[in-house]
Amino acid sequence: MQRLKDRIALVTGSGAGIGRAVAKLFAEEGAHVYLTDIDGEAVTKAAEEHSAKGHAVTGMTVDVSKGQDVTALMRAIEQQHRRLDVVVNNAGINVRSDFRNMSDADWVRLREVNLDGIIRIARDAFPLLKASGRASLINMASIMGHRGMRTLAAYGATKGAISALTRGLAVEFGPYNIRVNALAPGFIETALTERVLRVKAFSDALLEQTPLNRFGTAEDVAMAALFLASDESAFITGAEIAVDGGMAAAL
Repeated sequence: MQRLKDRIALVTGSGAGIGRAVAKLFAEEGAHVYLTDIDGEAVTKAAEEHSAKGHAVTGMTVDVSKGQDVTALMRAIEQQHRRLDVVVNNAGINVRSDFRNMSDADWVRLREVNLDGIIRIARDAFPLLKASGRASLINMASIMGHRGMRTLAAYGATKGAISALTRGLAVEFGPYNIRVNALAPGFIETALTERVLRVKAFSDALLEQTPLNRFGTAEDVAMAALFLASDESAFITGAEIAVDGGMAAAL
């Protein structure tokens, strides 16, 4: 349908999983997509696959926890396009740990990527989003930002902060025609969740609490991101959409 025709989109963490699915869908819908990931090899491979299909993409190796990487990314977009129409703040990591034994190093790394990285991208992208005149900033939160689960206290804290940040930025960025929303995925089948979901007892327990009785796919999240990126959500800002098969409602 070309719902993003001629738009410039940035998807962080797009070398694999949800980010890769979002970038693929956006490119198919007509956007020029900036693929970024800390894994440069994955970005290069994804960019080559898109180019072979005639999609307009630019791949860059970016660690969102490093200010110089984000500065270089924004400079490249500014030089080439002068604006950004869509940003999907997807890059994130998980460190599963009993909170009582969590090291300072693990917490700092989790915070630097999951929260500081999103803040840095949102702040530094602001001039380019303002230049769009109809921009959409989408932050990747999680249902774990609203629920508790063993070994996920620190991860949930970063995701809960993203939810609060989204609401605040919706108010601050609104006067500049920049919509800010969040997606809150549940358990999505990606490399990030593979290790825990393959434990049958654990996965069975999760499915019992999921009304749709299945785990999500990266494509499920990508479709929700497309809605928030497109004009179909033109009057939606400060919202958070759960993409979780009903798990948050059932818990």
